[in-house]
Amino acid sequence: MRSRYLLALASVCLAAGALAADGAADSSDQAYPAAFPKGHYASLNALPDWGGVWTLNFNRGAKREQPALKGKYLADYQAWVRAVKATQGNVPHEGSYCRPPGMPGIMGVGQYPIEFLFTPGRVTMHFEAWMQWRNIFTDGRKHPSADDLDPTFYGDSIGHWEGSTLVVDTIGIKTVTQLGMGMQHSDQMHIIERMHLANDSPETLIDEMTVEDPIALERPWHTSFTYHRSRDQNLLEFICEENNRNPVTDQGQTELQ
Repeated sequence: MRSRYLLALASVCLAAGALAADGAADSSDQAYPAAFPKGHYASLNALPDWGGVWTLNFNRGAKREQPALKGKYLADYQAWVRAVKATQGNVPHEGSYCRPPGMPGIMGVGQYPIEFLFTPGRVTMHFEAWMQWRNIFTDGRKHPSADDLDPTFYGDSIGHWEGSTLVVDTIGIKTVTQLGMGMQHSDQMHIIERMHLANDSPETLIDEMTVEDPIALERPWHTSFTYHRSRDQNLLEFICEENNRNPVTDQGQTELQ
C-alpha cells in the first residue's frame, strides 16, 4: 500500500526538480503523483475541442456485444439471472444504492452528462452522476508497480494522444464494480479506450472500449458508447445521500423502499 508520507516527500522532491527545469516535469521514466501545469497551457490549444457537456446516446434496439464470462464468473451470473426471474427482479443488493458504479459502468450511465477538463499532463472527466471524477494522466507516467497499486472504483488511468484520439489504459479497478448487471470481474481486468469525435459529426463523441480479463472472460469484450454535446448547460449538483431512503437488513443487504 502506498504511504501518503512517502508521496508527500516525493512530491516535494519532484517539485524542486520541476522548479530547476523551469516548471517542466521530466516524464521519461518517473511516475509523478501530480501534474505540473505551470507554463504548459499553450499546448492545449492543439487538442481537439471537447468543450461543453456530453450525454449518452440511447441506441434503442441496437444489438451490443455481451461479455463472454467463464468459470465461476459465468456460474455466478447465471445464478443471478435465475434469482432475478424467481423474484421478479427483487434480488438482494449487497452495496449501497448511493455507491457509484465505477469503471466501466460509469461510462454507460444515461441522463447524467460528463464534462472533460483539459490541463497540462491530465484529462479530468467530471461526471454529474454521483459527482464523481476520473483522472487520466497524459504526462508520460507509467502504471504503479503491482505492490504500489491501490485498487479504486475508476482504476489507474494513463493516456496519450494519437492525433485527435485520446488512448486510455486503465488497470487496478476494484472488483465490486461490474461489467454489467450481475456480471463480476477479477482484479486482472484491463481496459483500453479510444475516445474521439465522430468523423461525420463534431457534436458526437465516441468511446471505443476493449475490456480484457484472463480470469473472468473467455475473450476480450468490445463495446462502444456515443455521446452528444450540449454547449449551453452545466453539470448539476448530485447528492445521493440527501434523499437516501434505502433500509439495510440485519444481514447488511440494501433494500428498496
